Amino acid sequence: MNPIDTPAAPCAPALHDTHVRITWRLMPLLLVCYLFAHLDRINIGFAKMQMSADLGFSDTVYGLGAGLFFIAYALFGVPSNLALERVGPRRWIATLMVTWGLLSSAMMGVENAAGFYALRFLLGVAEAGFFPGILVVLNRWYPARRRAQVTALFAIAVPLAGVLGGPLSGGILQAFHDHGALRGWQWMFLIEGLPVVLLGLVVLKALPDSFEQVAWLSDTQKHALRTEMAGEERRKPVTSWRGLLRDGHVWLLVAVYFAVMLAVNTLAFWMPSLIHGAGIGSDGQVGLLSAIPYLAGCLFMLGCGRSSDRFRERRWHLCVPLLMAGAGIALAGLVPDNAALVMAGLVLAGMGASAALPMFWQLPPAFLAGSLQATGIAMISSFGSVAAFLAPYLIGWMRDTAGSPGLALQVLAVAIVLGGLLVLKVPAAVADPR
Repeated sequence: MNPIDTPAAPCAPALHDTHVRITWRLMPLLLVCYLFAHLDRINIGFAKMQMSADLGFSDTVYGLGAGLFFIAYALFGVPSNLALERVGPRRWIATLMVTWGLLSSAMMGVENAAGFYALRFLLGVAEAGFFPGILVVLNRWYPARRRAQVTALFAIAVPLAGVLGGPLSGGILQAFHDHGALRGWQWMFLIEGLPVVLLGLVVLKALPDSFEQVAWLSDTQKHALRTEMAGEERRKPVTSWRGLLRDGHVWLLVAVYFAVMLAVNTLAFWMPSLIHGAGIGSDGQVGLLSAIPYLAGCLFMLGCGRSSDRFRERRWHLCVPLLMAGAGIALAGLVPDNAALVMAGLVLAGMGASAALPMFWQLPPAFLAGSLQATGIAMISSFGSVAAFLAPYLIGWMRDTAGSPGLALQVLAVAIVLGGLLVLKVPAAVADPR
C-alpha cells in the first residue's frame, strides 16, 4: 500500500476518497488550460525559422522578443495575484485566459520587431497571474502530503505541450504554408490562440472559487479538509509581509527557482533550433523530434512526484532533476553538430527540467502562511522570470556574435547545477511534509 494513503491521521480513507474526487473534478480542466498556456508561450520557438526569414529578424531580435514575455511576467505577477485574491480565482483566471488567447492570435499580424516586442510583452502581462494563481488554488484544495503528485499532474502540461505542440506546430507550419493569404507561422498563432478564448469561458462557468462552495463535497468532507489545512498553517514560519521580505529561505527559493526557469526556458525556446542546427532540416521532423524529450519528461515528472509524496521528501527530488537538466544542456552545447548526442542531451534535460518545475513548488507553501501564499508565490515566480528572460536572450546573442550557442549553453548549465546544489541548503525539517 502507498504510504501516503495511511498517514497517522483520523479518517484517512475518507480523506483519500475526497482528494480523488477533487482531482477528477478540477484537474482535467486545469490541465487543458495550462497546456494551452504553455503552448501559446513556446510556440514562438516553432515559428522562429519561418517568421524570422519572412520578417528579417536576427537571433538577437528573436531572443529579446521571446524574453520580453518574462519581463512582463516578472512585473505583473504580484499585482495579478493580488487581483485574484480580490476578484476570486474563477473570474480572474477566466479574464486572463480570454485576454491572452486574443493576444496570442494577434501574433499572426506581426510585421516588424516593434510589434513583435509589444505583443510578447502584453502576452506576458496577461499570463503573469495564471500559473501562480493556479498554484494558490491547488494549495487551498490539497494538503502538503498530497501536493507533489497533484502539482506534477497539473504541471505535466509543460512537457505535454511539447509532446503535442511539437508535431502540431510543425504540422501546421508545413500543411498551411502559404495557404490562402497567410504564411504557416501566421496560421499557427491563429489556430493555437483562439481555443484559449473558449476555454476561458468554460473556466468562468465551471471552476469553483473554493471547496466551501461546491455541492459535490459533503459537509463532513469539507470539515475534514478544513481541519487538515488548519493543522498545516500552525507550522508555517513566514506569517507576515516583513517576514516574507526578510526571511533568508524565501530568497534562497528565489535563487533555486531562477535555476529551474533557466532549465525550462532554454528547452522551450531553443530546442527546435538546436535540433535544426544538428542537421535536421524539415519543420515536420523538428516538431516530431522535439516531442521526444517532452514525452520522457512527462513520465519522469509523474514518477518523481509520486516518489516524493511516497517518501515525504522534497529536497533531493528537486536537486537531482536540476543536476540532470544542467548535464543535458551542457552535453547539447558541447556537440551541437552531432544529432544523436544533441538528442540525448535534450532528453536528459527534458526529464530534469520537467520534474524540477512541480517539485520546486512544493517548497514555498511549506514556508508561507496561507494569507501570504498568493503574494509570496507570485513574488518568487516574478523574480524567477528574470531567468526566463535571460536564457533565450543570451543564447540568441551568442549565436549572432559567435556563430554558435555552445558557450551560452555551458554558462546556463553551470547556473542550473549551482541552483540544484542550493536546494540542499533548504531545511529538510520545514520542506518535507509531516
